Amino acid sequence: MSYYQGPDRRKPSGGLKGRQRKKRSYELKKPFHPCVALAKKEEFLVERVRGGNEKIRAKSVIYVNVYDPTDKKVKKEKISAVEKTPSHAEYARSNIITKGSYVKTPSGLVVITSRVGQHGVVNGKLVSEAKTE
Repeated sequence: MSYYQGPDRRKPSGGLKGRQRKKRSYELKKPFHPCVALAKKEEFLVERVRGGNEKIRAKSVIYVNVYDPTDKKVKKEKISAVEKTPSHAEYARSNIITKGSYVKTPSGLVVITSRVGQHGVVNGKLVSEAKTE
């Protein structure tokens, strides 16, 4: 199902305007899901966007690219759980990852720095335990 996001067909008085043109495909948007859930297997969705470009959306993930500021190195680690999500408390309970979420990994707590539903990759930065309290 898509949602029409084009110009409104109502006048300020509440009456209907006459239709001037048909609906355009860029005005028919799919429901946007900016969140990614943890799963047993990784799933990605390749979507055609404006200009014929492709956007890779992550639907479910297992791993995160963790940047360690002390070593200045990046390593791939498995996500065990979502600790907390400042934007929405229900996301942490449902194990849904968004930008700004805190996730548990074997090396410690990691804050997500990438927009997972937009970029299709999960990047994060290792943080100390004192900062999140």
